[in-house]
Amino acid sequence: MKHRIVRLTWLTVVLGLIAAPLMAERNRIPSLESIPDVCSERPDEPDWMENIALRDAYQRVLVQDIYRAQSMEWIVETGSCDCSVRFPTWDTAEDAFRKNHAGADRSEMLQASDTYNRRANELRPQAQAICEAAGNW
Repeated sequence: MKHRIVRLTWLTVVLGLIAAPLMAERNRIPSLESIPDVCSERPDEPDWMENIALRDAYQRVLVQDIYRAQSMEWIVETGSCDCSVRFPTWDTAEDAFRKNHAGADRSEMLQASDTYNRRANELRPQAQAICEAAGNW
């Protein structure tokens, strides 16, 4: 009988040690309605981008990459990380897409995405430093 009580006690302790972190981890699961920590009033993507067919998603990705690269460039050029600089309207990214890439095929758009991503990644450390100083990263 004593052996059974000791086993149950150890089992309870072990289960408690396993379950506690799992319960804590469960409380950290983000909701689907996440609110950004900075610049919560961000402009929405254009409707056509949100409703684009899956087979054409690379077009949406290209516009997103243009947007990100432009944002990083503007932060570095202006030395400002105001929300309107970090998260501008989508107009200029859409314009750049239409003027420079609308007639391109999928392969060309994927190459353009790669170019914009590389540019944004080059500028990211400078932009991050500016934004961290402004409390906006």
